[in-house]
Amino acid sequence: MKTRTPIKNLGNYIGQEVVVSGFAQVIRNQGKIGFILIRDITGTVQSVVIQQHLVDLLSKITTESVVKITGNVKAEKQAPNGFEVEAKEITILSLADNQLPIPVNDKNAEETDQAIRLDWRWIDLRKPEKALIFKVWTVMEQSFRSYCIENGYIEIHSPKITATATESGAELFEVKYFDQKANLAQSPQLYKQMAMAAGLEKVFEVGPVFRANPSFTSRHDTEFTMYDIEMSYIDSHHDLMAEEEKMVSKMLSDVKEKYGDEIKNHYDRELIVPTIPFPRLTLKEAKKILGDLGIPNERGDDMSPEEERAICDYVKKEFGNEFVFIHEFPTSVRAFYSMRDEKDPTITKSFDLLWNGIEITSGAQREHRVEQLAKQIQEQGLNLKSFKTYLDFFTYGCPPHGGFAPGPTRMLMKIFNISNVREVTYLYRGVKRLTP
Repeated sequence: MKTRTPIKNLGNYIGQEVVVSGFAQVIRNQGKIGFILIRDITGTVQSVVIQQHLVDLLSKITTESVVKITGNVKAEKQAPNGFEVEAKEITILSLADNQLPIPVNDKNAEETDQAIRLDWRWIDLRKPEKALIFKVWTVMEQSFRSYCIENGYIEIHSPKITATATESGAELFEVKYFDQKANLAQSPQLYKQMAMAAGLEKVFEVGPVFRANPSFTSRHDTEFTMYDIEMSYIDSHHDLMAEEEKMVSKMLSDVKEKYGDEIKNHYDRELIVPTIPFPRLTLKEAKKILGDLGIPNERGDDMSPEEERAICDYVKKEFGNEFVFIHEFPTSVRAFYSMRDEKDPTITKSFDLLWNGIEITSGAQREHRVEQLAKQIQEQGLNLKSFKTYLDFFTYGCPPHGGFAPGPTRMLMKIFNISNVREVTYLYRGVKRLTP
């Protein structure tokens, strides 16, 4: 059997016979001659059909059917790529229904309502601009892993069925676990910290997390992927910020190198690799700037979406950077395991990383002293007994440590300048969506 050739590579086979397979994007039957535009994940190519029995076959092929074409690659200036495939054989691998539920390649068609497109997500993803999102995700994730491995991190896979809440009890998906009650993991946080107590020193994880958050915003979902980092022997949360800015810069550099032109072509977005260090503002400093700008302080102890957008606009104008760290958040808005400032215990050694108006990461130095940790659990109104196993992690010595967790879907929103997380998620899960 002759090996299938990816369409992007056909230019290397001028004058040779090839096999191409893909979706029939456009079909034109002119009676004596025909043309069929074939699309695979790498690109599109025109096939010219001259043999009459193959021209007749074109009338049976519907748009988006899957076909295999064997033929010779010929230089042709008028063809879209400067070459075309002259068909010798055409095989219909899968015949598509005549009526597509949503348009795929009709440039004149109005954009279908998002909810309908999500109902037919596998059709929606056939569009090259949609497929590009997941090509970029692949490179971004590979870059994240490469950075971690090259810098001495160990990969872990923490359990996704847990007995204890990670953040609080308010956003838990409860599951029946034989004769016990369990929860889907909100994050790998507690187990990342266990790895520090185990002496692994630097760990990372790529995996799903679950939040029973009844939110309908453009940036929340109930199941999503997180990139998690935890590292030992840090002096403060500033060490974590310095690590993340290097990591993010590398990830975006790798994406731009491979797909920068395609992002520009499909989304009219010039991806900028940020310079480091990123600007850093305390929450207090950010609130002062926002107040001077006349932005309402809707959440005194945190940042509202409007404030995040406004402070990013300010930083971009004043510092020429799309990124900014906001740090030193109050204890009232941070998890119980966040370390508190020695001089002001109402403030935590924590941070958010904002990119072009949206938070993409939260991080903090963690409290590793078991007595203080137990105190903070109780102060937040949590059941100390339910955290017994977690507290055991710190009873027999644990290095000072901290970590952060970039959200890849939010990063993709900014890479493509897309306003909704639903568009950059393979199969979105929200309050009202459980299928497909």
